[in-house]
Amino acid sequence: MKWISLTACAAIFSSAAYAGETALFNGKDLSGWEGDKALWSVVDGAITGRTTEQNRAESNTFLIWKEGEVSDFELTFDYKFTATANYGNSGVQFRSKVVDAGKFIVGGYQADFEFGDTYSGILYEERGRGILAQRGQKVKITPSGNPGQPSITVTGQTGDSAQIQASIKKDDWNQYRIVVKGNHIQHFINGHQTVDVIDETPEGAKKGVLALQLHAGPPMQVQFKNLVLKQD
Repeated sequence: MKWISLTACAAIFSSAAYAGETALFNGKDLSGWEGDKALWSVVDGAITGRTTEQNRAESNTFLIWKEGEVSDFELTFDYKFTATANYGNSGVQFRSKVVDAGKFIVGGYQADFEFGDTYSGILYEERGRGILAQRGQKVKITPSGNPGQPSITVTGQTGDSAQIQASIKKDDWNQYRIVVKGNHIQHFINGHQTVDVIDETPEGAKKGVLALQLHAGPPMQVQFKNLVLKQD
């Protein structure tokens, strides 16, 4: 019998565990991403979007992943807001489209999060149908007969919104997970499921870009790290 060292075994299991996963950030620079260089950089090993009184974002602007599009996938990442006037709003766009490449404007599904206490975990559609699911909701979206105005039915709960918010750390790192398969969308923050959505409308995109949001408004800073994509 041929014996394999414990170190070799660990390496085998480690490589198997990460099969099919892609790291979207190298921890050093913005290779593979495109956005306004005056607003996006790498600070302390994290992708950093930052606005100031002197350097504001005229509109919501995005750092766009340029290495492909996503359809069915799972994305995990860590995010952190730095408290500046108690403000910060951001999100991750998925299955989205580039509306204005020159100004890095993107529209589509967005996994939302903020420094405040209301919107973290919701499903939003940027430049589209607006809020599609509030935190804690299971939702079915069906056509209403009016394009852009879907029928949204709350079918249950994923948990208590206040309890989910209580698990989110201020001015510290939190883990977000987005799981999308077919017309089924799920968000999780720090292990708590925040929404569960079935979108049966023709407006529900099946494929598109990933992008990170830096919100217009008061000065803010948001950071991202450990972005790992798994595609079916």
